[in-house]
Amino acid sequence: MIEKPQDCDDFLLVFCKQPRLNQGKQRIAATLGAEKTLDIASALLNCALEDASNWEGTVVLSPAAEDEKYWAEGLLPEARVYVQPQGKLGRRIMDVDQKIRDQGRQKVIIIGTDAPILNRDMYQQALDALDHSDVVFSSASDGGVTLMGSNLPWPDIEGLSWSTEHLGAELNQACLLADRTISYIPPSYDIDHEVDLDKLLTDLEFDPRPSRKELKRVIGNVLN
Repeated sequence: MIEKPQDCDDFLLVFCKQPRLNQGKQRIAATLGAEKTLDIASALLNCALEDASNWEGTVVLSPAAEDEKYWAEGLLPEARVYVQPQGKLGRRIMDVDQKIRDQGRQKVIIIGTDAPILNRDMYQQALDALDHSDVVFSSASDGGVTLMGSNLPWPDIEGLSWSTEHLGAELNQACLLADRTISYIPPSYDIDHEVDLDKLLTDLEFDPRPSRKELKRVIGNVLN
């Protein structure tokens, strides 16, 4: 494990939910069932945690509710845990991000737990982009984003069309209206439907990361 410098300005903020039966990834559950979906959600979470454990800065895990705080504190002992407040996703992102910035930090990269195609090179590209831009995104194939990072507090993104195909364009527009400069790293995709699992199996074929190998095994078992 890489030792993380205490004064590093590079923060990875992971928005997460405790995998539970009949909660989350309901579009996958609609075709594969709740138990198989829980297996997939757990494996996806482990991919994000593996990336976080290799982060060369400070990691913040942000569980979705107060009753998940104890669970989150046991995931990565070296990570900080900031529980998400109530409200729309945009407001929750703004509030947790600001809590980090109140400590004087600058670069904050935000991810969820459903984009296992993200990798170390992409994270580094995002950090490098923030050397010359205020904001960075990785566009998702469904019109959203899988990664968002900033050197500054986010503008008002509370009312955007979260979890829709319009989100990426609305984030771009909100940042432009706030006079933010924007960069993009290569596009990616998240896992929302059963068809996404077929693509992921192909894309993970030669991925050496242990969590991705386990995710590939889980998907193979689920689809077979």
